[in-house]
Amino acid sequence: MFDIFFLPFMQRALIAGLMVAILLGSLGVFVNIRNLSFLGDGIAHASLAGIALALLVGWMPTPTALILALFLAVAIFALERYSRISGDTAIGILFTTGMAIGIILLHYTPGFQPELISFLFGNILAIQSQDLWLTLFVGTIILVVAMVISKKLAFISLDEEGAYLSGLNPKRYILILYILTSLAIVLSIKLVGIVLVSALLITPSAISRILAKSFSSFQVQSVVWACLIVVLGLFGSVLFDLPSGATIIIVGTTLFLLSLLGQKVRSGVD
Repeated sequence: MFDIFFLPFMQRALIAGLMVAILLGSLGVFVNIRNLSFLGDGIAHASLAGIALALLVGWMPTPTALILALFLAVAIFALERYSRISGDTAIGILFTTGMAIGIILLHYTPGFQPELISFLFGNILAIQSQDLWLTLFVGTIILVVAMVISKKLAFISLDEEGAYLSGLNPKRYILILYILTSLAIVLSIKLVGIVLVSALLITPSAISRILAKSFSSFQVQSVVWACLIVVLGLFGSVLFDLPSGATIIIVGTTLFLLSLLGQKVRSGVD
């Protein structure tokens, strides 16, 4: 049974999946604290426009979607900070607009597009070498930047006014958080799909928030839970011959419910 993990396609899936898990696990902490859960859904669905454009003109879908995600992150931040609308409203407008543009572009894309299905619902087992290298390259950049500004992001997320009074520029770091999260989400789309990717951003941090007793533990546990969810999801998809993206998310939800149950049991004992 375990021999399958020595096959090249499974090794690519594991490496890419763990990179994405580390990214979403670490960034999900700040998304959770700042109540930005809708950001994952918004960027993922709006990125359909970039994927559809790439399929129409023959470009590589993921790099095209990454460029679009960069602009979307800046647009969401600008609308939230410099207009009278809320962040959720800004995300909702760009979310639906991106989806609409994507659907129109797909209307003009001839023939059946099997690659589109993997972007919509995820297929981590179909990760190719070029996808893996792109994920590792962009993911490493995101991770390094996130680690460099992690303490400042934590300060701003927990006490934005105090961070401003101490000399930090909260707007700058929040914009960077939006950009890093948007890029990480797009990298994850090929693995778990547009429909499901936000769950992998939110669930690990939700589990760790229930179990952690300190902020540093919160950060570490979020990454650990994200990696565990991906590995167990991959194993379950192979063992039971199930769609990999959906299985990963179901594993995450199961672990979340178990953590809630454990919290209830501990509360009852206390």
